[in-house]
Amino acid sequence: MRPLAIIGPTGTGKSQLALDVAERLGGEVAVEIVNADAMQLYRGMDIGTAKLPVEARRGIPHHQLDVLDVTETATVARYQRAAAADLDAIAARGALPVVVGGSMLYIQSLLDDWSFPATDPAVRARWERRLAEEGVGPLHAELARRDPAAAAAILPTDGRRTVRALEVVELTGRPFAASAPRIGTPRWGTVIVGLDCETTLLDERLARRTDTMFEQGLVDEVRALLTQGLRDGVTASRALGYAQVLAALDAGSKTGETPDLLREAREQTYVGTRRYVRRQRSWFRRDHRVHWLESEKGEADRRRLVEEAVRAWRHVS
Repeated sequence: MRPLAIIGPTGTGKSQLALDVAERLGGEVAVEIVNADAMQLYRGMDIGTAKLPVEARRGIPHHQLDVLDVTETATVARYQRAAAADLDAIAARGALPVVVGGSMLYIQSLLDDWSFPATDPAVRARWERRLAEEGVGPLHAELARRDPAAAAAILPTDGRRTVRALEVVELTGRPFAASAPRIGTPRWGTVIVGLDCETTLLDERLARRTDTMFEQGLVDEVRALLTQGLRDGVTASRALGYAQVLAALDAGSKTGETPDLLREAREQTYVGTRRYVRRQRSWFRRDHRVHWLESEKGEADRRRLVEEAVRAWRHVS
């Protein structure tokens, strides 16, 4: 059974489309969904990741949700192994795997069967010590000297990816990009559908999405996760929304101005999400294999998107 992947920027409605496609094909084939959103791997990170609650999944099996504690580090390699095993098992059951998400490296590692460059705990630990002692700025500057292309592709605030790039450059003696995945024939012959929408409309959706998260209790969710070790999580604590709320709570405990700081955290979350969307678009749009669909408004548009996605899958299958 040739898999279907539904990818694209945050806030475009990928999860909704996946469920609609699953119901549309339900009379022909069983469908199971495999998550490709890195932060939805974490148990308890629900509101801030817009994770579908169980009751909203329409009885459709979902995989790679709630598989990590917030103290664990999410890695592309771990996800690739686990998600590939899920796709193989789903296909063995005669069902259709539908991969859904917007985490760029996670998706490409899965669909292009990326072989990961070697790692050395001692080298990694040395760079991580420098990160803790000096901050990400000097390390990103070091990366710019050693591998300008990698530094240009990695945000100056992304300490984890900066450390990984420096580790790979040191171990291989080659640019970090030399170990990046190559775009070829998708693994399993997967059909890739991309969902996007006009920028002004998406900005409106992201603003509503951010407001809804805070109204539904993102701050309380962060407080609850702090008791489970969120502050110690290398990846979970840096997720959009969670990092901003955590910083506001920490600052508020010192200044007593928590409400004002939380309003600022909401704005920073929205701005950060828009910035992330630009990166997603840049990444996904360079992939010539993607069948792009443009989302608009209304129930009729939902039906159109479902039919176009199914048509793309049937055409290739």
